[in-house]
Amino acid sequence: MSAEFTLDAGGYTAVVTARAAALRVLQFEGRDLIVPFPKGGPIPDYRGVIAAPWPNRIADGAYVFDGNKHQLPINEPERETALHGLAFPLDWTLKESDAGSLTLTCTVGPTAGYPFVLELESRFALDEAGLHTSVTARNAAGVAAPYGVCPHPYLVAGSSVLDEWVLEFAADSFLEVTPDRLLPVGVMGVEGHAFDFRSPRPIGSTEIDHAFTGITFDGGLARLSVRDPAGTGVGMSWDESCPWLQIHTADKPEPIPGRIGLAVEPMTCPPDAFNSGTDLIRLEPGASHKASWSIYAL
Repeated sequence: MSAEFTLDAGGYTAVVTARAAALRVLQFEGRDLIVPFPKGGPIPDYRGVIAAPWPNRIADGAYVFDGNKHQLPINEPERETALHGLAFPLDWTLKESDAGSLTLTCTVGPTAGYPFVLELESRFALDEAGLHTSVTARNAAGVAAPYGVCPHPYLVAGSSVLDEWVLEFAADSFLEVTPDRLLPVGVMGVEGHAFDFRSPRPIGSTEIDHAFTGITFDGGLARLSVRDPAGTGVGMSWDESCPWLQIHTADKPEPIPGRIGLAVEPMTCPPDAFNSGTDLIRLEPGASHKASWSIYAL
C-alpha cells in the first residue's frame, strides 16, 4: 500500500498519496472540496494526480523533438493516445513535511519514448486561504527535454447535482477537438457558445471535455469558481505559467455514475503539445520550471 500524508491547517484537511503525488482528500470544516477516492486502492480517473511531463493526450503516443522520433506507450487504447504523462504510476519520495506542508519528489525518465531525465518536486501547503500547490521540474540530463504539467482535481461545489452548479471563469476561447479521440482541431471563441462561462451561470446539461485559453489573469492570477445553489462552493486560482485550462464534466456511460465532480486542470500547454509545439516548455540542461495553483472553499 502506498504511503499517504495528512495536512491540517486553517480549517482545511488534505490527504496526499505518495503514489502520483495525488490529492486524495481536500476538506474545509469537514466539507469535501474535491471528489475523494478510497485509501489504499487504485486512483480512479486520474483523480488528484500530478500529470507530468505532459498534460492530457499525445496522439498515437508519437512525437518528434529536436529531429528525433519518439514512441510512448499507449495507455488510452480506446483513443490510441498517451495520456497524462509518466509521473502518475510512480511513488514519490518524502523530502520534508510538517503539520501544514509537504514536499514530495520523483524522477521521471529515461524510459520508453521519453529518453530525458526530470527531477520533479511537488509542494503542498495549507493555510486559512486554502491548499497551495507548486510543481517544479528540473532537467537533470545533458540534453533539452520537452515538458508540460497540470493538476487533475475534480472539484465539488456542494450536495446538489453538477447540472445545478454555477460556474464562472474568464476564458475567451476553447480548443475544438475531434469527437472520437478528443484531439485538437482548432481554437474557437466562446462568444455565443455553450462554453461561455465568463459570467456565472449553471452548467446545466452541457458536456465539456475541452481546453480553454485566452484566460484573464488579474494581478498574475486566474480564478475559477463553482457554486452550489445551496450556498457552498469551491474556487481555484493559478498563475501565468498555465495559460490553458482543461474543464471536464466527468460524463460517464451508464451504469457508471457520471458528473460527480468538475475536473479543473490548469495546464502549461494544450493537448498534444508535444506535436503542435504550442506553449510546449523546452527545458534546457539544468534549467527549471515552476507552476502553482490553489484550491479554496467559497
